[in-house]
Amino acid sequence: MYPNLYYAFKDLLGVEIPVLKIFQTFGFFVAIAFLAGAYVLTRELKRYEKMGLLKGIPEKVITGLPASQGEIIGNAIVGFIIGFKILGIFFQWDTASADLQAYVFSGQGSMVAGILLAVLMGGYKYYYKKKRALPKPVEQTVLVMPHQRVPDIMVMAAISGLLGAKIFPKLENWGDFVRDPVGALLSFSGLTFYGGLIVAAIVIISYARKKQFNIRALIDSAAPALMLAYAIGRMGCHFAGDGDWGIYNSAYAIDASSGHAVKMAPAAFNDVVQKNITFFQQQYNNLDQIPHAAFEKPAALGFLPDWFFATGYAHNVIKEGVQMPGCDGQYCKVLPIGVYPTPLYEIITCLILFFVLWGIRKKVRVPGVIFGIYLILNGIERFFIEKIRVDTRYDIFGFHPTQAEIISTLLVIGGIILIGYYRKNNTAANKLS
Repeated sequence: MYPNLYYAFKDLLGVEIPVLKIFQTFGFFVAIAFLAGAYVLTRELKRYEKMGLLKGIPEKVITGLPASQGEIIGNAIVGFIIGFKILGIFFQWDTASADLQAYVFSGQGSMVAGILLAVLMGGYKYYYKKKRALPKPVEQTVLVMPHQRVPDIMVMAAISGLLGAKIFPKLENWGDFVRDPVGALLSFSGLTFYGGLIVAAIVIISYARKKQFNIRALIDSAAPALMLAYAIGRMGCHFAGDGDWGIYNSAYAIDASSGHAVKMAPAAFNDVVQKNITFFQQQYNNLDQIPHAAFEKPAALGFLPDWFFATGYAHNVIKEGVQMPGCDGQYCKVLPIGVYPTPLYEIITCLILFFVLWGIRKKVRVPGVIFGIYLILNGIERFFIEKIRVDTRYDIFGFHPTQAEIISTLLVIGGIILIGYYRKNNTAANKLS
């Protein structure tokens, strides 16, 4: 696994670039997911615009104004943060390189670099706007098309999605959140996709209504983008080893030296637990309740590697597991028993589902139905993957679902209702040509 890009470059290319420790693998893939989602969303919005289902709205734009105090201060604040933290890393490399993540979220930094860059960026904004200022500012009315609002939509999705993704798991583990609220919110683990999806959807749909979007065309445009972005985001979970993995596969132990899966008899599961009793006692109050299920690679799937069925997530970013012999550094832990690499399964499944949505998007002629299909596919995929994932379970009338199982079930039901409603109420004027 690659906690950050430094480890990826070192392992894959054989080069060591210390500054790459700043860039977390999970964050890198999230950024790629947003870019890919923005590209697909833009393409789909343009397609709906050509069909006349999405229209631009006129907005007044004033050019030739000098920089406002807010613009100058905003630029200065951005400059200060970059100088204080990013340049601070270079000026205080000996301290920062010990633990870059801790440094970034600490109060440490270069005050001199921060102030200097704040002055430069604030001054640049003032000079840039002054140079282009007109004796008399010009007011123009321009037509802003929906696809031109994608950058705004992605920024809102990123902020609201991150907040939702952090808030929802805290509802399940409220005690842990109360004990360390700052650490919980700033950590790179503990993110839930559904929390981000729900909060981001509320924010973006509210924005779209203000901008007079055709909501049905918008959500249809977003469906393939959401599925693709989710698949790419799961790559970050898998390659960073962020703890979002499945239950133990008791048919495989993990060789701590190499991190490779080694077949074992399911009956030996308890022996391995006892051998690594310190680790398991830290993870579980009751060792009899360790979630596991034995599944050995079938002969028919012999072409697949063992890690497809059981992964130790060596060098994982959350530093969970037992010490790897001969390894020095922050990320030297590996799980003693293989777990089902559920992020990998979701990557494959969601990429396939993306191509399904992409292939049928022009054939479905009722606006809103594509999004209903997305909800059903997403809900089914997540419901079944939850069967082998590690999550907090609720006790509801004798049933013990996870939060994701509850939401995924509601998504499937919601998708069915949405499709039925839109098909029933569709008119000839709304049909796609």
